[in-house]
Amino acid sequence: MRPFDPPAQRWLSGHRGVDLAAPPLVVIRAPAAGTVVFAGAVGGRPVLSIDHGGGLRTTYEPVRATVRTGDGVTTGDTVGHLVAGHAGCPVQACLHWGARLASGGPPGDDDYIDPLSLLSVHDRPIRLKPTLPGDGAA
Repeated sequence: MRPFDPPAQRWLSGHRGVDLAAPPLVVIRAPAAGTVVFAGAVGGRPVLSIDHGGGLRTTYEPVRATVRTGDGVTTGDTVGHLVAGHAGCPVQACLHWGARLASGGPPGDDDYIDPLSLLSVHDRPIRLKPTLPGDGAA
C-alpha cells in the first residue's frame, strides 16, 4: 500500500490518495450513496468519480466502470472492476483511491483528504472481513 502524501502546496507533486493492493478484476463497490460524475479515461487510464454530496467526491483508478456519468449509486453497488497496470504498484494491481472536499472557494480549489479517514462511522472503525473464495468482492 502507498499512503496518502499530499504536497506542501497545491501545485506541487504528491500522492493525493492511497494505493491499495487487490487482485485484477476485483469488484469495486460504491462506499456510500452518490452520483457518478465521471466514468472514462484520463491520460489513457480508466477513472471513476462519485459525488457523495456535502462537497465530498471520491475517485478510483484504474477502474473499468460498469456505471455511467449521471447514474445514481447506493452503498455497496458494483461500480466497476479493478484493472492491472497502476504505475508504482509493487503487485499486479492496485486501486488508487482519492477523496476531496469542496473548499467553498473557486472551482479547482478543493482540499484533498486521506480517504482512509472516511473509514470510520460514528467513531467506530469499519472492519473489513475476508470474503469467501471466488466471491470477487472488495
